[in-house]
Amino acid sequence: MPKFFKFLSLFLLCISFSLFSCKSDKKPDSIKIATAANMQFAMNELIETFRQETGIKCEAVVSSSGKLTAQIKAGAPFDVFVSADLKYPNILFKEGFGKESPKIYAYGTLVIWTTSENIEPSLEILSEEKIKHIAIANPKTAPYGLAAEEFLKKTGKFDNLESKFVFGESISAVNRYIHSGSAEIGFTAKSVVLSPQMKNVGKWIEIDPSQYSNIEQAALLLKSERPKTIKNARKFYEFLFSAKAKKILGKYGYRS
Repeated sequence: MPKFFKFLSLFLLCISFSLFSCKSDKKPDSIKIATAANMQFAMNELIETFRQETGIKCEAVVSSSGKLTAQIKAGAPFDVFVSADLKYPNILFKEGFGKESPKIYAYGTLVIWTTSENIEPSLEILSEEKIKHIAIANPKTAPYGLAAEEFLKKTGKFDNLESKFVFGESISAVNRYIHSGSAEIGFTAKSVVLSPQMKNVGKWIEIDPSQYSNIEQAALLLKSERPKTIKNARKFYEFLFSAKAKKILGKYGYRS
């Protein structure tokens, strides 16, 4: 019997050590990245490149910059905020949600896009009768919508076209309206029409960036409540400003 208990004690000790080892070696949760909708396609490539380099997994949650800001304020467990502008990251930083002041990682570019075969995208065609619906992101929550509104007001077209606007809460919603034909034409991000998924879909023209305020896309390293992810979140944040990341962003039409 004593030998049996000795063996049992040794067995339990080994099991305890094994469980402790497994717990100690457990990899931290994936980084959660609040991602502006215009960055959806570029972010997929950024995340995959980062994972290949570091082995660290990331999860992107995509929405408009305004809605993501509201979610962060409400306590959403994000580690990094990759916004479509500088305004929202600045608001969060001033309210104590950021570890350090936000930085601009790229400048966005606005385009007019259509998937209708009988339409050639242009500013002039927006006023034609065959254009019943113009998709635009909500200017109150989406920086690309604000840029489109500014451009149309600058050209004197806004008031005459306002009745045709179909608003989406983010660029993702705008893209669905245009891609499905629910809107004959609309304003979206250049990163969308250059993405592998949309590169050969429809026709688009780039709007001269001097016709609207710079779309200063900034990132904010958040004060995470998940201590295991803090170190890895900083690694991704720093990667976003690397030469490799800038090269990827350039592929999607972002300017440095």
